[in-house]
Amino acid sequence: MDALDRLEGLASQFACVDDSFRSALIYAEVASTVHRFTNARNHLARAASLGGPREEIERHVLSIDQACGVELDAVLAARRRIAAASGRLEDLVPLGALLADFERFAEADAIYRQALSSYDDVSPFPLAWVCFQLGMLWGELVPEPDPNLAALWYRRAIAYLPGYVKARVHLAEIYTSQGRNVEAEALLLPALSSRDPEVRWRLADVLMAQGRFEEAERQLDAARVGFDQLLGRYLLAFADHAAEFYAGSGNDWRRALELARTNVANRPTRRAVKQAHAIAAIANEVGSAIGLREASGVAMPT
Repeated sequence: MDALDRLEGLASQFACVDDSFRSALIYAEVASTVHRFTNARNHLARAASLGGPREEIERHVLSIDQACGVELDAVLAARRRIAAASGRLEDLVPLGALLADFERFAEADAIYRQALSSYDDVSPFPLAWVCFQLGMLWGELVPEPDPNLAALWYRRAIAYLPGYVKARVHLAEIYTSQGRNVEAEALLLPALSSRDPEVRWRLADVLMAQGRFEEAERQLDAARVGFDQLLGRYLLAFADHAAEFYAGSGNDWRRALELARTNVANRPTRRAVKQAHAIAAIANEVGSAIGLREASGVAMPT
């Protein structure tokens, strides 16, 4: 949350000294980051009216359409064109993510690997980003996850960037599922300083698996407080993460469903609808699940 607050503060300060299309583009980027997509589109329209570069604005629009599941066939065609022309990692990774959304997993894997091989600079951040995407692909997106392959990619992401909190959390989940609780705990403890509530949530799961229930309860309480703070400031950005928490160890199905619905209303992607449907079904609220399907206009998983 601190980082997001700083981003918004920096955008505001920049706008005080530069009222050109550049400040509008920065505002659009920040709004997209916190999933305020309508605001982001308004900022892009302003950037265009101020003479902003067409290609840069198009890239922002594509990112928003992809995040919202809008006109995906057209987005895919544009992503292919841009990636083929540049061959750059920053254009290949969004193409890989979109192919994964289309469930073209083998093609997504190939594109991500191309992104890795195309990179010839020195920063570890882009390489860690690609490795994390490959971990997600094989650990969560494919119909039959391969936890060992996913763990390999998460470990590589952490090797590039030891402070990569999300990679530590996902790798710890795999270790926990394999009964490797000591290793999972060792991964999560250094990430507590990030204040990401998902770290405390997963640590609570590890502690419960070891029978350390009082410690686990303290971590769960801290996770609830952390999610409440995030949702209070950035509801749209964290609704799906919080829904997963409350549907799991957070143990509040009603709130999980409410958050999942909020996420679907903001970005009715197939993945968002699938999450909401799963939560509603498990909560035995079949009527709500049907309502979500009709309201979203997105095909539900069968």
